Amino acid sequence: MTRPKHRPLTLRDVSEACGVSEMTVSRVLRNRGDVSSATREKVLASAKALGYVPNQIAGSLASQRVNLVAVVIPSLSNMVFPEVLTGINRTLDDTPLQPVVGVTDYLPEKEEQVLYEMLSWRPSGVIIAGLEHSDATRAMLTNAGIPVVEIMDTDGTPVDSMVGISHRRAGRKMAEAILKQGFSRIGFMGTKMPLDHRARKRFEGFTEGLTKAGIEIEDREFYNGGSALAKGREMTQAMLERSPDLDFLYYSNDMIGAGGMLWLMDQGVDIPGEVGLAGFNGVELLEGLPRQLATMDACRSEIGEKAAQIILDRSAALDTEDSFEPQHITLAPKISFGQTLRRHGQG
Repeated sequence: MTRPKHRPLTLRDVSEACGVSEMTVSRVLRNRGDVSSATREKVLASAKALGYVPNQIAGSLASQRVNLVAVVIPSLSNMVFPEVLTGINRTLDDTPLQPVVGVTDYLPEKEEQVLYEMLSWRPSGVIIAGLEHSDATRAMLTNAGIPVVEIMDTDGTPVDSMVGISHRRAGRKMAEAILKQGFSRIGFMGTKMPLDHRARKRFEGFTEGLTKAGIEIEDREFYNGGSALAKGREMTQAMLERSPDLDFLYYSNDMIGAGGMLWLMDQGVDIPGEVGLAGFNGVELLEGLPRQLATMDACRSEIGEKAAQIILDRSAALDTEDSFEPQHITLAPKISFGQTLRRHGQG
């Protein structure tokens, strides 16, 4: 018989999958009792493949959900995610649900660990950044028996619901805007792509947009860690020393873009007459700079609000056993030209 999707996995499911008793499964997962290494490995392998997470709620609460929403994000130092959390909190305010946050540092293995621990407390829902996960993480999300919303990105196939923007489309739109202003010798600076899938997709969309117009990126540089403002200054100086003929610099985020802009202003470079600039994210903190950097808003607060609303609606549907279809919401960010992208005489 097929297990109802809204019912979390149990010890019995693991027991049936690996062919040992529920008591033995319990001993292995709680690391108690004398169990052979072969049996232990069999149980752990089955539990991981199923996405089973032990329930840490004791006694009469063991079959119930708690009023927590697990929010799994890659970073708190990245200014993007506090705004997402603000949107989530705004929607959940004055409701029984409370968000709890886990941070993964963009590491798949840490995401797996954080999600495992959070699911063990049987939250009412999960909001998790990104669509790319390990097999074990996807199994846990698929079999959690609670609403799951993947956020920030819609370029892919979600486990359940998703809310975000198309980063490939965002990259293409920025390429089109840059080319329309007459820039053609373009350099790119950004975070290392293997860890940041959304930055990678923007870069792919950006290069696609340029290629369509017969333009190639002339120089590129990537970084990992460190102060984004300082990195922006360093990378911009290094790139223009290598490639002094560049007339536009596109940054994967506003913070390194701001660092690059400050360095260029120190050098007395005419922006955007000699060199145009653009970032990504629409970080409000940078509105106090001497010049407004061109950027694109990633709809962060709205993403958080809509994701939390899906959890609220789905939780109510679970309580009443009403059906509720997954939602796939793609928001449309807009380009802000600021003072670093629009050339005089251009549209």
